[in-house]
Amino acid sequence: MAILELDNKGRLTLPKKIRESLDIGKKILIINAGDHLKIIPLPSNPLQILHGAFNVKKSFKELRKQAELTGENEAKKQRN
Repeated sequence: MAILELDNKGRLTLPKKIRESLDIGKKILIINAGDHLKIIPLPSNPLQILHGAFNVKKSFKELRKQAELTGENEAKKQRN
């Protein structure tokens, strides 16, 4: 736990021990959770984390066409 002060531009510096313990690199996600903030470390290369997560046999063209059809169908449903 650490109590931090904001500088005159509203920035804060995370102590080195905290950055190292959470393996925080250059990017973080800050979420306003109402009465507090959540800080989530982001990987330097987000696509690397996803490598192998999607086992898709369809081509990009097929996936795009499927997404367009889904969007059209959703729009039709909302009009009715």
